[in-house]
Amino acid sequence: MTDAPTDIRLHRRSRELSVTFASGLTVRIPCELLRIFSPSAEVRGHGPDDRKLITGKKYVNVESIDRVGNYAIRIVFDDGHDTGIYSWDYLLDLGERQADYWQQYETELKVANASRLPSIPLARAVGQWQPSKDES
Repeated sequence: MTDAPTDIRLHRRSRELSVTFASGLTVRIPCELLRIFSPSAEVRGHGPDDRKLITGKKYVNVESIDRVGNYAIRIVFDDGHDTGIYSWDYLLDLGERQADYWQQYETELKVANASRLPSIPLARAVGQWQPSKDES
């Protein structure tokens, strides 16, 4: 079991969470990665094949962070998601194996023909468009 971090900082502009462990190791984890790989049952499901593909979270950020005992934090995201409990071990794993997690996610997005970018409801996008008047 990983010891509690000595420092946890949210970098709002870069949308990253830095976590410094007692060993001196600091990992910076993008908020998007934290959100799409949330350890909540809503995202993970109840079995290895139940994980839900979360899309459109490229610009997600963290609203708040609450400590859960001596073993984890609960992260509240600006999209309303707040049910993931991130253990110190899981934060360390996400930080150290980011490249693997990103590769897995990009592959899943490609298979699902989905995107990291948030979608814009068509009615809202079309409602803003005005056809030009032909003056000829």
